[in-house]
Amino acid sequence: MSSGREKLGADVRGELARELRQFHGLSASFYRAAAARAGMTVTDLQVLDLLESAGPSTAGQLADLTGLTTGAITGMLNRLEDAGQVRRERDPSDGRRVIVRLAPSGTGGQASAVRQAALGKAWDDLALELDAAETAVILPFLRRCNTLAQAEILRLREGETVEPGIFSAPLGHLTGGRLAIDAGGSLLTVRADDALTALYLARFEGPAPEVAAKGGEVAIRYPRRLVVLGKPQRVADVALSIAVPWRIAIQAKGAMVTVQLARLDLRELTVEGGGSHMRVELPTVTTVVPVRLQGAASDITVRRPAGVAVRIHLHGWSSMLKLDGRSYTAGGADARLESAGFDATGPYYDIEARGATSMVTVTAG
Repeated sequence: MSSGREKLGADVRGELARELRQFHGLSASFYRAAAARAGMTVTDLQVLDLLESAGPSTAGQLADLTGLTTGAITGMLNRLEDAGQVRRERDPSDGRRVIVRLAPSGTGGQASAVRQAALGKAWDDLALELDAAETAVILPFLRRCNTLAQAEILRLREGETVEPGIFSAPLGHLTGGRLAIDAGGSLLTVRADDALTALYLARFEGPAPEVAAKGGEVAIRYPRRLVVLGKPQRVADVALSIAVPWRIAIQAKGAMVTVQLARLDLRELTVEGGGSHMRVELPTVTTVVPVRLQGAASDITVRRPAGVAVRIHLHGWSSMLKLDGRSYTAGGADARLESAGFDATGPYYDIEARGATSMVTVTAG
């Protein structure tokens, strides 16, 4: 049975693909010519055009649509804002997000005028030539082309290298993040960054680890080999966007770890030590958040905001716990503790500490 749709021959499909590639190439050439006429950079004009056509956007969304790194888009927006062309303001529905819009007296009109002067309303005239049947076919096709282009930009930028030793990935429309780090033998910092427009930004000194990011999942792994004395120290700094909730897992055997998560929407934290020194700063919570701390011969200090309750399950031979100034020991048996004023119906951190000869300090303030 026929599907009702005539299949194109190979020659016609090839010609269509060539025309599409030429169309994209000419679009890039047009932007270069129009930007030169306006005395702007190509990306300046592109951003102004996007704000005019698509409306107010976040810096992360503009980075996704232009293919620029978050560092590059931030520098551009600084320049355009100083020139009075755009303005940035807090999203009234989410104070953690920053919205970029054309300034009332900015050059959105200038961007439009440049395009019109360059093409003389050619696009509008072409659209007027189409009848309803042609439009019904072409419009969905163009929408699919735009969706495909945006998806390919994101795909190409996943796990991108901003510059040697620096990695990032776009935030886009992600609704959550998951970070997994194997950081043995390194000096590691994981921190929340309320100014970050990307999903994450990681900087490394010394031998770089393997880095992969896809669909909100970020994996960072140093090769498991002995640290050779005299070799460059492995240093890692990983900044996380506060715009999405995070689940974090850190394997840090033999590492010095600092975790600073103030203002982050933390949903889960697991830290595996083993000869490690760890300092963890937790954010305020609105629900029950599990925290797992484990590893032999580790020194772990956890600081939570004042007024945030904790429930702790301590187990492991000779493990020692200090909770808000008072010391406890498992002594080979499980110990279950709660902070003053603990309420099982309210938000709190549910901490499990496990490991032989470990010292765990949990404090508030």
